[in-house]
Amino acid sequence: MKLLALDTSSLACSVALQVDNTIVQRHEEQAREHTRMLVPMVRSVLEEAGIALSALDAIVLGNGPGSFIGMRIAASVAQGLAYGAELRIVPVSSMAALAVEVIAAEGADVVVVTQDAHMDEVYLGIFARDDADLAVPLCDERLHGQGPIEELQQSVGKQRIAAGFGWERYPALAASNRDLLTGMSPSQHPNARHLLALGARDLAAGLDVRPENIVPAYLRQKVAEKPAVGPS
Repeated sequence: MKLLALDTSSLACSVALQVDNTIVQRHEEQAREHTRMLVPMVRSVLEEAGIALSALDAIVLGNGPGSFIGMRIAASVAQGLAYGAELRIVPVSSMAALAVEVIAAEGADVVVVTQDAHMDEVYLGIFARDDADLAVPLCDERLHGQGPIEELQQSVGKQRIAAGFGWERYPALAASNRDLLTGMSPSQHPNARHLLALGARDLAAGLDVRPENIVPAYLRQKVAEKPAVGPS
């Protein structure tokens, strides 16, 4: 399998290339530098691996949710690369990639990922570990306030690890769910390396799309809209 993975949905600008059993990656956490860094990082991993873009099976895109601008940067670059090399794109949840990292590092049964959505809300994704140690969603990714997360009541007895920047950004969210969590991972931002296995799985399942059909997972369609009133 030959896959190129990109993610700029968060503070991290992350690229990973898999050629059979070899993985080459670049990962930098720098604010507002994604536009400058992403294409040179792609070029760098391709050169290190000695492979042409056209030889790839597909491009795996970290499709958010996350930063609106960041998601658009990665989507635009992925589309441009895919058009030029006549490749298809496999859109993968950026939060699922973070869950896979925590599963690999800590053996978590359930990973509860939150990322900052601003306006006192987070993007929430809850993932279970499957038999291949990959992440399977337990609910639709959504916006959530700072109160208790209802689904965590249903996973009593399992190891539930929190991950993502949203927990640090909103301490009240962590306080509201402290008794429902068994640990807090230091992992906050998606790493493209962990998109690769998810991308391979989804490519095999026929979930790849043509470049023009990519739709970033914005969740909140308007940046300026007010958060919903009432419980999440």
